[in-house]
Amino acid sequence: MKEIKLKAKEEHRINKGHYWIFSNELEQIDKTIAPGSIVKITDYKGGVLGLGFFNPRTLIAARLLTKGAQEELGKNFIFERLDNAFAYRKQFGVRKFGRMCYGEADGLPGLVVDRYGDYLVAEILTAGMELLKEDITASVKKIFKPKGIKFKNDSAFRELEGLSSAPETIGQVPEEVEIEENKAKFIVSLQGSQKTGFYFDQRDNRAFLKPYFKDKIVLDLYSYSGSFGINAALNGAAAVWGADSSAAAVELAKRNAELNGVSAVCQYHRDDAERLLSAMGKNELPQQPDMVLLDPPAFVKNRKALPQAVNLYVKLNRMALAGLKEGGMLATSTCSHHISREIFMDIIKQAAAKAGKKVNLIELRGQAKDHPALIGMPETEYLHFALLEVR
Repeated sequence: MKEIKLKAKEEHRINKGHYWIFSNELEQIDKTIAPGSIVKITDYKGGVLGLGFFNPRTLIAARLLTKGAQEELGKNFIFERLDNAFAYRKQFGVRKFGRMCYGEADGLPGLVVDRYGDYLVAEILTAGMELLKEDITASVKKIFKPKGIKFKNDSAFRELEGLSSAPETIGQVPEEVEIEENKAKFIVSLQGSQKTGFYFDQRDNRAFLKPYFKDKIVLDLYSYSGSFGINAALNGAAAVWGADSSAAAVELAKRNAELNGVSAVCQYHRDDAERLLSAMGKNELPQQPDMVLLDPPAFVKNRKALPQAVNLYVKLNRMALAGLKEGGMLATSTCSHHISREIFMDIIKQAAAKAGKKVNLIELRGQAKDHPALIGMPETEYLHFALLEVR
């Protein structure tokens, strides 16, 4: 097994709980090592930090798999990590539908596995995990006994790692499946959909909001498949107005509303969030909302885009708060690891000040428990959620 060595004093972040090593932290980049190879990682004095994947072509040059002195990965390494990940989720009641593996947080960097009952949708994002695909496939078959597995392979990270973007299906994976979440049912497209099909990461936040929906007129922006708005309708909302820029998403939300028997309460339209917020501020909507659900996409694709994205998040939240009357509520989120909790709170503070509103923070939350945030690695904590009330 080949070794890579860190520069002096570059091991501190690893010792504090991080699992990535960047190319500029290494003494040298050994380009003779094949991308995805497992290497021994040492500090500048030769002390062993652990074993990890190495890719000489990428900015994240190494991803730790184990820490401490160890000669090789065990024969059942992948199975044991996946089995432990499933055991962790079962204690929270996440068994049939949810994220079964979340990369570094589950000790498997670059592997994401979502379960939709009898079917799995997986993403392999690193060259190292790609080399272990046979072990991954055998392990998930043993643990979950799926009828089919889809490897999406469409992430831009695969291109950075030098991997193919061609999808791969093992067994049979249908176009659509029906799942259940918080006693609601949803049709999920497993072919060509956003992420791996459904936003499981907001499950706990949707459940948290249940008591706040009663008799509310709800504006659900960036509604996608309708998971927030339908949850509102099932928990006593007087009306739900949903909007998404995608025609396909709007049709899916309508089908999901019908599936849950709330079509009379939920109306979904293809529309622009900023246009609707502007109309709300001018009292031009058919009904004036007293609750806004704001769950925009990840505007921050890289750190360079952060300032521009923050300005956009501030604008959207400012418009929402400005349009709400006293007692109105805003449930707002961001979903990029480039936006820390501190930045998220600053966005809310700026938005409230610019809206000229006194705003109470009812609760500050994060991603669902099947997306564990690893202490020492802030990149694993990417979703921030707040429920606010205008006073």
